[in-house]
Amino acid sequence: AGWFRRLLHKPKPSSVESSLNAGCSASSSPSSSSSSAESSTSSPGMSLARSVRPSPVSVSDISASGSARWAKSYDVCICHSEVDLELVEELVSYLEGQPESFRCFLQLRDAVAGRAVVTELCDAVQNSHCWVMLITPDFLQDPWCKYQMHQALAEAPMANGRTIPVLKDVDRKDYPKELRNLYYIYMALKENSFRQIRDTVMRYLQELCRSSTSRTE
Repeated sequence: AGWFRRLLHKPKPSSVESSLNAGCSASSSPSSSSSSAESSTSSPGMSLARSVRPSPVSVSDISASGSARWAKSYDVCICHSEVDLELVEELVSYLEGQPESFRCFLQLRDAVAGRAVVTELCDAVQNSHCWVMLITPDFLQDPWCKYQMHQALAEAPMANGRTIPVLKDVDRKDYPKELRNLYYIYMALKENSFRQIRDTVMRYLQELCRSSTSRTE
């Protein structure tokens, strides 16, 4: 009987304690967590953090008339041996058929008749944003391919995504030592390799346009 009377006369928690307990239970509930997250993401600090992140560059931005892309005549120059021309023509057809309509320099198609080979190769490198090196056994034996490779490396010593080595039927031990500081694409499945080349060129053009825009702002 005594314990029952004490239970009936036990004081109720104060309003402060009630509010604290309510706050603790609310903070541990999933609905409160989500609403708290929503309110934090809408705060000025978080909005600023999102605004300083680089925004993606769309195809329309890259293709715009004022884009840095048009500072050079070609988006990509394909360096290859004559033996691999059929494969290169497929690659060029793939790149030029993309929504971005990449502009490719293909030596046997775009070189000016009557001009010196050295001049044409140098101009192709200087007037292209990216250079694809299709490294095959015949590439390694072709002095003009090696010359163009050295010109590309001299144009952009730190690479920065501009030189894109693509290995086909070449062992890793035969990979040119001049390119060993660069990751390469190994051509096993042609379709996958073509897509990788396209994505690499696109990434460089996006970075180019983004950096150009930030300089003008």
